[in-house]
Amino acid sequence: MTTNLADINAFLAVARASGFREAARVTGSSASSLSEAVRRLENQLGVRLLHRTTRSVAPTEAGARLLDRLEPALKEVDAALDLINGFRDKPAGTLRLNVPISAARLVLPRIVPAFLAAYPDIRLEVIAEDSFVDVLAAGCDAGIRYEERLEQDMIAIPIGPREQRFAVAASPAYLKKHGRPKHPRELLEHACLRGQFASGSTPAWEFERKGERVKIEPTGPLLVRIGAATDLAVDAAVAGSGIIYLFEDWLRPYIARGELEPVLEPWWPRFSGPFLYYTGRRHLPTTLRALVDFVKAMPPWQ
Repeated sequence: MTTNLADINAFLAVARASGFREAARVTGSSASSLSEAVRRLENQLGVRLLHRTTRSVAPTEAGARLLDRLEPALKEVDAALDLINGFRDKPAGTLRLNVPISAARLVLPRIVPAFLAAYPDIRLEVIAEDSFVDVLAAGCDAGIRYEERLEQDMIAIPIGPREQRFAVAASPAYLKKHGRPKHPRELLEHACLRGQFASGSTPAWEFERKGERVKIEPTGPLLVRIGAATDLAVDAAVAGSGIIYLFEDWLRPYIARGELEPVLEPWWPRFSGPFLYYTGRRHLPTTLRALVDFVKAMPPWQ
């Protein structure tokens, strides 16, 4: 039986993503072409591989067993093909990264242009989102995460600043009209611009000063999806709509221009910087090895 490898890859992508639309987004294909490929594979094998409903897609028992056998085999194929890269002057191929939107904005701009210049034959694909998906299940080679988000059995190397802070800021007009809070709990009396993760959780605002820790749940006129709509919250803060709590590096340009003013700066909490992480359970693609070595060789982040 001769089976189209592209059809097998389509099945793997849909099964990993638990849906045709998400698989299409990850692979860059259309949902209809993936659906047709899976249907063609099922017809050839004579067995249904996926349960399909209007809300979800999940492997059948036969599909789950096929998935278990195919994934390690295809990883070996990828590893074998990647060995050819060792005969090139420079690594070539596609490198896929899954990163938080904050890392795409605050970390990667200092790394990506120089990396692409050093490795012109590497095509870098960056998927920026804040849903913290399994990078391998999403078909990515590596990801960037903060320490509390690291998964087990993963190798992590520092990337970007090793210490960051969450900052609080508001426009001069807002502070002139409503006053400047002197303690984090006074934020409960102010209009605060909040963020919410894709999961629906809304993180509290945390503060620390001289061993005293404060966690509050402020309210305000605007709630935005963290990452995707964060710039909207920043624009609203600049326009005087309320007080914002965000990465210091994200707000620093606005503070430098005088569009925002720091608030409660002695209370700004510090946290460890991000990590580039990847699995240590398989052959490391030469494209990823090139990035790992490049990041390790970079001077300390200022």
